[in-house]
Amino acid sequence: MTNPFAHLDALAQAELVRSGEVAPDALVDAALSAMDDTNGATNAVIHRRDVAARSEASLVRPGDQPLAGVPIVVKDLDGTLAGEPYHAGSEHLKRHRYVATDTSWLFSRLTEAGCVIVGKSNTPELGLIPSTEPVAFGPTHNPWDPTRSPGGSSGGSAAAVASGVVPVGHAGDGGGSIRIPAAMCGLVGLKPSRGRVSLGPVETVGWDGLVQRLAVTRTVRDTAAVLDIVSGPRTGDPYWAAPPERRYADEVGAPVETLRIGWTAEAGDGSTVEPEVRDTVLAAVALLDGLGHRVGPAEGAPSSDAALVEEMTTHFLGAWPVWTAQSLDQFQRWTGVAPSPDTVEAHTWALAELGRATTGPAFGASVEGLRQLSRRVVSWWDDADILVTPTVGGLAPVLGQFGPEPENSLAGVFAASWIVAFTVAFNITGQPAISLPLGQSSSGVPIGVQLVAAPGRDDVLIRLAAQIEAAAPWAERRPQVWAG
Repeated sequence: MTNPFAHLDALAQAELVRSGEVAPDALVDAALSAMDDTNGATNAVIHRRDVAARSEASLVRPGDQPLAGVPIVVKDLDGTLAGEPYHAGSEHLKRHRYVATDTSWLFSRLTEAGCVIVGKSNTPELGLIPSTEPVAFGPTHNPWDPTRSPGGSSGGSAAAVASGVVPVGHAGDGGGSIRIPAAMCGLVGLKPSRGRVSLGPVETVGWDGLVQRLAVTRTVRDTAAVLDIVSGPRTGDPYWAAPPERRYADEVGAPVETLRIGWTAEAGDGSTVEPEVRDTVLAAVALLDGLGHRVGPAEGAPSSDAALVEEMTTHFLGAWPVWTAQSLDQFQRWTGVAPSPDTVEAHTWALAELGRATTGPAFGASVEGLRQLSRRVVSWWDDADILVTPTVGGLAPVLGQFGPEPENSLAGVFAASWIVAFTVAFNITGQPAISLPLGQSSSGVPIGVQLVAAPGRDDVLIRLAAQIEAAAPWAERRPQVWAG
């Protein structure tokens, strides 16, 4: 057993430290040992912090830090650590040895709460493909089946948590990048409401407000604890979510009112929903009905509306290349060297070239189109509290499917588009959405179910997710690659 604490969630590990039963450095050493033993199989962590982590463990204050001594990984995208390498999954930043100059406020809040960052996790370049297979660092393998993807773009974090290296992995979500890896790796993954967690000081918004950040965990209570720690606006943030009435931790185990819940397992983009995924959604629906909620088919559900999805896709594809070009311009400012087809992946370069060819008015029209569509999407919640869908319509894909073709650099991008069919709409609207690990395929691969709440109602989502977890617990499931 390389990590004797692997079976414990973050709050349980912190309680061991708080009680004096375990020292913070013991948790950190166990996580680093687990990394030694599992990373060859998963390639989840691409930058280790052994010396820094052991030093920071000595500064933990067990008496007043809610996650005292808890080892975590942070994604090598969606946040920076001052004085440490930052790659965004890219050969360009790796080759030019870029070192970040600022620490993200989200990371500062986690470390102030007692978390110890033991490493940085793998991610696809700029998070552009929902599978973690960057050329710069190689693919991350799913601990449940190493031939398969852990999802993306937070796949490295998800693999590290699922394999028992750490109980919490920082994650970010611009089109499903928290929820998709959570679904594929058997974890809890909450994309919080827009404006709930600050992206500063390096960024104001990501992808004009589509990107939100939090974590992947193994329990709902850990997700609630992390959200309590990192939520709340900072000076100058362009979006502010209304503060909750009480701590999110207090929602875990709280009585759940009878909710109006609609469900669908139909993808509006026409992609196939595999039978085992549909069966998992139906089982979740039956569970919710048994818990006393008002459950029925989701008439007019946004993710199943073919015309709405087509319009949404058109506007998204009018803006996404521009955001990619902006990111490569940022690479040049950071390194002093312009990216080229030799230093970024083919699909990244192709998207950026499309972005550079997009006029300002066309880009503005696409962004405004997304905002206008949000009104139509969110109106569904006028008559409902929760929408239930698959997180992903299929099982975790086999690695190696999403590369460019000789005559089409974007072939892999579009081949992977089915993965985000149920998730991206709620990045556009900024609504909170969570993936819960409610099923497994006949081959043992995890299947996630997504729950989406009205704007700002992260509290309802956590309260319901905790009720579901109590009724259908998943914490004792173990993948093929397991540090415990």
